[in-house]
Amino acid sequence: MQTILDLLRRERGGRLFFAAYAQSALGNGAGVVALVVLAYARGHSAWAIALVLMAEFLPSMALGPLLGAAADRWPRRWCLVASDLVRAGAFIGIGFVGGIEATLALALVAGAGAGAFTPAALASLPELVDERRLPAATSLYGALTDLGRTAGPGIAALVLLLGAPESIAVANGATFLVSAAILAALPVKRTAPAERGPAAGLLREAREGIVAAARTPGIRVLVLASSGILLFLGTLNVGVLLLARELGAGSAGYSVLEAVFGVGFVAGSLTGVRASAPFELKRRYLAGMLVIALGTIASGAAPGFAVAIGAFAVTGFGNGVLLVHERLIFQAVVPDRLKGRLFAVIDTAGSWAFAISFACAGAFVSVLGTRGLFELAGVCGLAIFAGSAWALRTAWRPTAPRLGEPAVAET
Repeated sequence: MQTILDLLRRERGGRLFFAAYAQSALGNGAGVVALVVLAYARGHSAWAIALVLMAEFLPSMALGPLLGAAADRWPRRWCLVASDLVRAGAFIGIGFVGGIEATLALALVAGAGAGAFTPAALASLPELVDERRLPAATSLYGALTDLGRTAGPGIAALVLLLGAPESIAVANGATFLVSAAILAALPVKRTAPAERGPAAGLLREAREGIVAAARTPGIRVLVLASSGILLFLGTLNVGVLLLARELGAGSAGYSVLEAVFGVGFVAGSLTGVRASAPFELKRRYLAGMLVIALGTIASGAAPGFAVAIGAFAVTGFGNGVLLVHERLIFQAVVPDRLKGRLFAVIDTAGSWAFAISFACAGAFVSVLGTRGLFELAGVCGLAIFAGSAWALRTAWRPTAPRLGEPAVAET
């Protein structure tokens, strides 16, 4: 925590960025709740809810590499500002439209803004803070993201006691306007290559990012492993409520399990605050994957609700550890000219994994039952951990270079 306080005290650019991001992350967490409520009220079906939730992933699934290429091609500060303005307009619009069709369309627009923001933000962090404080900045970014997802719904619940979901959507749009105004003043340097032509050049650059991720052994393993974990972990979004009911805790218990998972995630995200060499980051990344798998198995085997609470906290902690060290590896080994694209590639792979897991979760529950779903996810997580540990055994030794630099060790 002292490292993060030092970051905020000494780095003006980082302080402004995280002030903007913290309030918009909380607003977005509340805005997702409002979006679900409005979708059901306007569409009158569970399909309406599913579609608006999928809208968060669909733009990244379809356009992720292009959005990452934009972050590497044009000034990242303006990519961030544009992303926030797009989301501001989408959520304010959601607060005023009346039909489910318009709601879904605007939800897709908001998803596109989110898909553009993430790679640009992560690629911008090295330009905002001193290299020594980059691990703390990356950790804080992850912690604030999940804090918004955890605390935002609580804020929404309080507002819904007195107001309408439309007001939450509009307020969320306002947080993005505030963020855009702050980010417009950020001292983000333009270190990306100069423009090289119109849309065809952007497509070529997007393809270059995909090829770089696919041809680099260590990066390729991280993309496959992280998306594989998400493929099985995503099914548990369906199983959490069912498990809480089986344990006699009902809907309130479901809320508790989601909350402790979020708290664990925030704690895990904060484990990456200190600088480490890539080979040490790799070890912690794999440790996070192992903790996820063991926590998931423990969740499915929990004899009572109290044990399930502890297991969910452990699983969330492992998620935070894995994600922050995945990002720190990218920050350490990927050159600046490719950062936006490679962050977008792994985000796109994760979005596809989540979408597939949502589609398959119902069938898994029908065949295996709730606890069987958790055990399957945990066992598959152990298999992915074992395969990843073997595949990464020679990656990022102490003398390993950055991606794209002359090789002096096997990477």
